[in-house]
Amino acid sequence: MAQTMTQNRPSTAIALRLAAIFLFMVMAALIKASSDTVPAGQAVFFRSFFAFPIIILWLWQRDDLKTGLVPVNLMGHIWRGLFGTLAMGLTFGGLGLLPLPEVTAIGYATPMFTVVFAALFLGERVRLVRLTAVVLGLLGVMVMVAPRLSADQSSLGTAATIGALIILVASVLRALVQIHVRRLVKTEHTAAIVFYFSLTATCLSFLTLPIGAILDLPALRWVIPGQNALIFLILAGLIGGIAQILVTSSLRFAGASVLAPFDYSSMIFASAIGWVVFAEVPTTPILIGAALVIAGGVLIIVRERQLGLDRSKSKASVPPAGTPG
Repeated sequence: MAQTMTQNRPSTAIALRLAAIFLFMVMAALIKASSDTVPAGQAVFFRSFFAFPIIILWLWQRDDLKTGLVPVNLMGHIWRGLFGTLAMGLTFGGLGLLPLPEVTAIGYATPMFTVVFAALFLGERVRLVRLTAVVLGLLGVMVMVAPRLSADQSSLGTAATIGALIILVASVLRALVQIHVRRLVKTEHTAAIVFYFSLTATCLSFLTLPIGAILDLPALRWVIPGQNALIFLILAGLIGGIAQILVTSSLRFAGASVLAPFDYSSMIFASAIGWVVFAEVPTTPILIGAALVIAGGVLIIVRERQLGLDRSKSKASVPPAGTPG
């Protein structure tokens, strides 16, 4: 089994991490730009399919391809792929209904749900610090989502409200992905986790083509993209694959606990891209809620560092919190 050599070069690790997060936000903007005409399932296919060759070449260059093709826990990979693909599809659907900064901010709820699920499914003990972090984070989510659910706007049926709920569900699913990855890293090489997620996401998203055609569902019905949309989708796949590699590579030079706080830079990138490209400005509730969720996330990071919980492998195969996958 090939082993990746690690070095203590935190400045290099941070630069790689920030580059990866920026690219994830560019990828999200490309998906959003094509969301008016392309259904989420088709977007997931392009994101996965065009990232797949890049990931295969990367694993081959690292001499990890054989390792990636030999899973120990195949069902674990299937479940991880199912939850991850659903989360990605919902996130892409939400990008068409909400501003990019709002999608990013609500996505920060993932670590909070991960703590809850770790207690329920993995038997991890949740003490005062992490419990406080979860409460703080969920309070922030409520602040962000509340305007979308306000009765005076009769918004329960509006696209924005549906979008907020979709992104919240996607955050729950990403937390389940984190739990499955924590189990997988006990028996699986990082290469296997990366390889099989890319493979299952490509296959599962492709199934939306016949399903959408047979059931005649507009939300799943594939279309022939226009020239711009096609370019955007292909670029999203290529950029997403590169970003995933950069996230993994950053862990060669620093531990996950060192890099995790920089995941929240996605809010800065999302706000800048949203403002420049889509004329989207984060609202006050989004900024306040995001601040609360980030505070809760930082508490979790500090606590896990104290407990010595090294999540390097799981971070390598799961996009940073707040990113669309």
